[in-house]
Formats: sequence, structure tokens, C-alpha cells
Amino acid sequence: MLIDTHCHLHDKEFYSEKEAEAALSRAKEKGIEKIICIGTNHKDSLAAHDFAEKHKNIFWTYGIHPEYASEAHQKLPKTGEAGNEARPELPEIDFGEFKTPPIAIGEVGLDYHYEDYDRYTQIRLFEEMLNLATRHDLPLSFHIREAFDDFFGVIKNFPGVRGVVHSFSDNKKNLKRILTETDFYIGVNGMATYSTLPTPPLDRTLLETDAPFLTPIPFRGIMNEPSHIRDIALWLAGKLSIEPQIIEEETTKNARELFRFH
Repeated sequence: MLIDTHCHLHDKEFYSEKEAEAALSRAKEKGIEKIICIGTNHKDSLAAHDFAEKHKNIFWTYGIHPEYASEAHQKLPKTGEAGNEARPELPEIDFGEFKTPPIAIGEVGLDYHYEDYDRYTQIRLFEEMLNLATRHDLPLSFHIREAFDDFFGVIKNFPGVRGVVHSFSDNKKNLKRILTETDFYIGVNGMATYSTLPTPPLDRTLLETDAPFLTPIPFRGIMNEPSHIRDIALWLAGKLSIEPQIIEEETTKNARELFRFH
């Protein structure tokens, strides 16, 4: 049994209803036990909820990706400027309204890859998402790109939070910091099969596809889907020189511990 801990199968920009159903069938044939559909903004998170409600063993998360920080917040002044009591304008949401509440908060975090992303507003949004996770005792799916110094600076103010650094794409130094300074897991996906990324220890590894993105070898050039979790697991088994069954058992155990699947 395997678990895809991060995908966007609910997103109709990429998958029609027919395509999503076909992808689910292929995932079932490959022994993918559970799939987590990740929200990237308020509307998309609700779409993930609706998709999960229609399918057994599909779960959803609520999150606002740093790409949408400026949309989610009013323009916030810098610290020390006049009017610094401005508050974020985040959608009001009561998870108690849902028959099936989210299994995590995500994907949330910091992305400094593009210069036009407002870093201050991203940090404010990230703090709000961490507060939301803390209030509801939920783990987080972190999106961190070229922003690890600020990431570590923020999370030190939220001791005890649980989470996974989704699609880790940084260097050995920052991987070591995650492993030694936090209890977070590391998301390994198809990008690992065609890059030189450092590999986390198995006891801190979760498998994910990030479908429709980051299709693994040997399927490069086509849209990714949850069934490819098995191919990522087989690649990782070869990389670590251990039996595929051990990859399945350990990564499934890790996912169950983090997300507290029922």
C-alpha cells in the first residue's frame, strides 16, 4: 500500500472529471491506498473538499499558497510604519461546517523565487496559516522555495507544529537543518528521479506526486498522476538499495503518523 501525500487531482484546470476518474482507477490498480488533494487558495481548497467528499480514501487540505498572499491580504505596511495595526483579510472559515474537515493546512509557506512576490505579506500570511493549524491541531504541508532562512525564523515561534516540507528542492545544508532543528518530514516526488537532490532518511520521508507536475522518469513529457507514486517508490528503493516493500511500509507508516488517518 502506498499514499500520495500531495497532488492536485481535483483541479479542473488540469483534469476533466473523466480524466480524474480514470487517474483514480489507475492509482487503485497500482495499490495507491490514499490520496491527499492539496488546496492552494480559498476557492481551490473548497474544490478539493468537494472532490474528497465524492471519493473514498481521498482527503483534502485547506491552504493559501504564497503565490496568492497579496490577493489574500490587504496591502500591509512594513513594521514601524504608520497604520501597522492593519489586519489580514483572510476568508472566514469554520471547519465545523464541513462533514469531512481538512486533514491538514497546506500548501502554505514562502516562495522567494520571483521578485514580484511580496515577502513581507507572504510572512504575514504564513503566520496566519500556522496559527490556523495550531488552533485546529492539524499538520501542515509547507511550500518553501529559496526562502529557508526566513522559514526557520518563522517556525521557531510555533513550537510543536507538525508538517512536511513538500517537494524539497534545496541543498544538503538546509536538509540537515530540517532534520536536526525540526521534526518535519520531507516530501520526495518525481523531481528526485531526474535531479541531484539530497535524499532524506527513510524515517523522515513521505512520497508525493504533486500531480499534474513533476512527472517522474520514465514518464517525463506527460501529465503526472497519483499512480506514479509506485514508480517513485521503486526509484527510491533502488537509490537506497533496499526492498520496495520496505519503502512502502515505512513511507505509509510516516504518512499515517503525520496525518492521523482514520
